[in-house]
Amino acid sequence: MIEIERKFLLKGDFYPYAIKKAHIIQGYLCASSERTVRIRIKDESAFVTIKGPSGKTGFSRAEFEYAIPLADAVEILKFCGSIIIEKERYYIPHGKLTFEVDVFHGVYEGLVIAELELTSEDEPFIRPDWLGEEVTGDERYYNSYLSRNCPS
Repeated sequence: MIEIERKFLLKGDFYPYAIKKAHIIQGYLCASSERTVRIRIKDESAFVTIKGPSGKTGFSRAEFEYAIPLADAVEILKFCGSIIIEKERYYIPHGKLTFEVDVFHGVYEGLVIAELELTSEDEPFIRPDWLGEEVTGDERYYNSYLSRNCPS
């Protein structure tokens, strides 16, 4: 499966538009420019996700995700290094699409990133007023990068 995603910083209040939220804890068993292997606990469910390298635009890459037992994910997270990503994800419908806004906690407290999954790299969408600078393709905003680079 190919994931096509764009990322943005925020410049306004998105909270009034959110219809639900989820608590996410995730860590990386492998995090390089060629591949990532992520363990994620989302509320009471758990997943392992394998992603390939990003394409030239930074919009697209192969992604495979599988459900795993929650107890296994808790144990596997112990192998994921010292930086575990913790965040709240807010779901915001906008037109025919849904933005996912991640509000980070812990060492990345204050970081807020909106993601939008598309069906093609050139799919048009309407930008809400609260959406800021696009950071698609900027590895500093990849969760895998954050898991390897503690802020100073």
